[in-house]
Amino acid sequence: MARGAPSPAAAAAAAAASPSRRLARRVVALLALSLCCSCLCYRLLRCGPAAPRARCPPARSAAAAKRLLQQPRPRCGAPPAQPPAPPRAGAKRLPRAIVVGVKKGGTRAVLEFIRVHPDVRALGTEPHFFDRNYDRGLEWYRSLMPRTLDSQITVEKTPSYFVTKEAPRRIFNMSRDTKLIVVVRNPVTRAISDYTQTLSKKPDIPTFEGLSFRNRSLGLVDTSWNAIRIGMYAVHLESWLQYFPLSQIHFVSGERLITDPAGEMGKIQDFLGIKRVITDKHFYFNKTKGFPCLKKSESSGLPRCLGKSKGRTHVQIDPEVIEQLRDFYRPYNIKFYETVGQDFRWE
Repeated sequence: MARGAPSPAAAAAAAAASPSRRLARRVVALLALSLCCSCLCYRLLRCGPAAPRARCPPARSAAAAKRLLQQPRPRCGAPPAQPPAPPRAGAKRLPRAIVVGVKKGGTRAVLEFIRVHPDVRALGTEPHFFDRNYDRGLEWYRSLMPRTLDSQITVEKTPSYFVTKEAPRRIFNMSRDTKLIVVVRNPVTRAISDYTQTLSKKPDIPTFEGLSFRNRSLGLVDTSWNAIRIGMYAVHLESWLQYFPLSQIHFVSGERLITDPAGEMGKIQDFLGIKRVITDKHFYFNKTKGFPCLKKSESSGLPRCLGKSKGRTHVQIDPEVIEQLRDFYRPYNIKFYETVGQDFRWE
């Protein structure tokens, strides 16, 4: 036997042990692979697909695999901090108050004055929902409204509602608690103002006298002409009183809105149940327009008067025509005074 060569018995033992070592190495490798797979699955299930995947160190031995098992399980990292959500500017709500009339009575002035109040948000345009766009639905109507906080009142104005027969019922169906504001004015002056506005757009229309009478010599007034019909306030009011009590309707004097805007706006604020914020300090009288203007508007700190169409010089009308129209309106005015319990002194 050569020196240094293993004995036959040792060689046989080594040959027998070789498969055992290979088997042990395979078991360790499978165990390490199993642990890595388990680690990966845990990360996916615990942290979600967006979380970074934990990487398992390769196991070189059973001891290394044992140490891996003894390590604490990886914890998901905290999600990145989200920026705070911006404060919501409120929600779009159906109006709690509507300026329903009347045309050329002073409705634009009321809307511009009341929107100065911090507890009021008003729609600037006339949506004409309850007379022209009712088939679009309440959600369309709501979408037009400005956003308001819980403490604020949404207001819109469309002066043609007052003479629209279906408007009272439609507004009642929306909310029987809706507060209604009606701005009225001497019906003769209102008709002349209405005609003046139309004349500025259509210079070829007939004369005021020609449109006002079916037969002037007999004093027969043409009530089919819209400018005349609107001023028959007592007739239109009957439709509203079928659905709303007088306590939910506030009447504003168009004349006093000019001579005492703070006084009239104080009554409107009381009617809406809000604090009297709009006072004398908000107004100054513009001698050129003959109308009060705001010292500070809602959107800026600058003075603001109504548009060019407001305060327009009226066309000259024959005094006899004016007197005939006063006689025509007198019984309607008296009935209106009695119904609302207020004398507007148009006589």
